[in-house]
Amino acid sequence: MKKKIIVVGGGAAGFFCAANLDEKKYEVKILEQNSDVLQKVKISGGGRCNVTHACFDPRDLVKFYPRGNKELLSVFSKFQPGDTMEWFANRNVPLKIENDNRIFPESNSSQSIINCFKKEIQEKNFEIVTKTTVREIQKTENQYLVKTNIGEFIADYIIYTTGSSPKSLKILENLGHKTVPAVPSLFTFNIHDELLNELPGTSFEWAEVSIPKLKIEESGPLLITHWGLSGPAILKISAWKARELFDLNYQFEIKVNFSAETIEDAEIIFAEFKQQHPKKTIGQSKIFNVTQRFWNQLLAVSRINPEKQVAQISQKEMRSLLDQLCRKTFKVEGKSTFKDEFVTAGGVELKEINFKNMSSKILENFYIAGEVLNIDAVTGGFNFQACWSEAWLMAEDLNG
Repeated sequence: MKKKIIVVGGGAAGFFCAANLDEKKYEVKILEQNSDVLQKVKISGGGRCNVTHACFDPRDLVKFYPRGNKELLSVFSKFQPGDTMEWFANRNVPLKIENDNRIFPESNSSQSIINCFKKEIQEKNFEIVTKTTVREIQKTENQYLVKTNIGEFIADYIIYTTGSSPKSLKILENLGHKTVPAVPSLFTFNIHDELLNELPGTSFEWAEVSIPKLKIEESGPLLITHWGLSGPAILKISAWKARELFDLNYQFEIKVNFSAETIEDAEIIFAEFKQQHPKKTIGQSKIFNVTQRFWNQLLAVSRINPEKQVAQISQKEMRSLLDQLCRKTFKVEGKSTFKDEFVTAGGVELKEINFKNMSSKILENFYIAGEVLNIDAVTGGFNFQACWSEAWLMAEDLNG
């Protein structure tokens, strides 16, 4: 007789685990509270689904995880991005590596990933039950009683992959697990400053961002948005310092170097340009690797007439201009969610999980994976990779 598995949460980790389970051994139900499954997969990467990242050495891969890096080393040594690519290729969903090493389906559509999962589940005759909210899980002698808004289910095994909502963490706490309170990770910084006015959509190939108070500096592409600043340089800082920024109530100062040149090097570059092109107007001078719109705004904020010849720019004006470009201080006054890809820092205490198979050390025949754990990563496909790897370990353990 088949054993019953209930997967609580129809997201990335839950589906990947179910897709790898042995249908001859198990009868599987996936319970999802929303009307549709795999919603984060659908919106990831602007609807293209950033499946994983081309980082194939587990020792390098774990460096992208502010929380969980030590624990994930053994997980990734068993299933890493190369294995993910092979898994999808074997199911006729080829993936491609883009220039920034992010990995997407060749179809450029997240629907390819969703269809693949649904097909696997259908072929195994596993059941997907949507609009089903789990309210409580009770441990009986040898099984679990799962109480939902549509009735009760009995399970021999629980796969708990709910994401990190407070309600889902509360259910685990009631079963004896300890949790770390969840706080947002991967968010953009809200800034009101005249330098950024009228410039949403302006991007920088490489910039440096630091929070002096927290002694952290990151670099990478940067983007001006309607609300302030975003892009990988900002998102990396928001992930690494998620808890500290929460404690600061998202009120702090950042320093931004839009050119990634030191102020000293920028002065040399400016002086050389001045010598070579003295009669050029400063407004039409392409001195640094920034857009024309941003350069015009820099001049306006520095109160420099764009029609002025470069030779006429005073030392004081040059200083003002380069200060804005290379070491501008902004006051951050809040955060905004990065797109719709809400990620949190916090969740189940990692010491309560056996990372050989993702089983609970507190509860028998109970497996936990995905964002419900106190594990998270920077943007770029890393959060999904943790889900695939953890889910694969659970399925391998259950398949025996």
